[in-house]
Amino acid sequence: MNTNHEKVALVTGANRGLGKEISLELCKKGYAVFMASRDIEKGRAAVHELCEQGYEAIFLHMNVTDPVSIKNAYGTFSQKASHLDVLVNNAAILEDSDRHVSICKLNIESLERALKTNLIGPIMVIQDFLPYLEKSKTGGRIINLTSDLGSLAHMQDSYPAYSLSKTALNAMTRQFAAAVAGKNIAVNCVNPGWVETDMGGSGANRSLEKGAETTIWLATEASPHETGKFWKDKREVPW
Repeated sequence: MNTNHEKVALVTGANRGLGKEISLELCKKGYAVFMASRDIEKGRAAVHELCEQGYEAIFLHMNVTDPVSIKNAYGTFSQKASHLDVLVNNAAILEDSDRHVSICKLNIESLERALKTNLIGPIMVIQDFLPYLEKSKTGGRIINLTSDLGSLAHMQDSYPAYSLSKTALNAMTRQFAAAVAGKNIAVNCVNPGWVETDMGGSGANRSLEKGAETTIWLATEASPHETGKFWKDKREVPW
């Protein structure tokens, strides 16, 4: 299936939780949304659910830790769309073993897995899809989902692998914002808050809709001159 939509978005980790909600909200805004997922069965089920509601959603098989998988996804995308307006890097991991460990006892393999998924993956996705973002007539938007745990202003000894990977993602956001300056592409990161997802757990204090709100605002309403910033609730927050 090819899309003739004027507005096209790509969301990674879109088969559930916040990624799925962001995909739905972008569909409501009139976007054709490529929903990327490493789990084929769950990814197709999520796409089917949105299509059943009358939206244009397209499944894209992608494992952000695998450069070959990303390039294959790029190949599939290039056959179905002529440009990309919004890229949301949502796919991330938080291992149970990282939840209550001190950095003094951090398993380095756990850190490597977090960095591979939460930092290196988004870098590779941006690098591969940048040519299509440059073709956006309205200006490309890259939005990296981060966390308050990645803010140096609030850094504590908790969730070390996840926190360090998100701090690095924040720095990567600034690097890309500077690298594409002048190309009509805005690059920002968003802290969605503590959201009711599998990762956030049942005690989370934010709905999926609230968690997606700032990402949708940056994708559809915020000034394209807002770039290289760290956002929460549509406001710039400390790094």
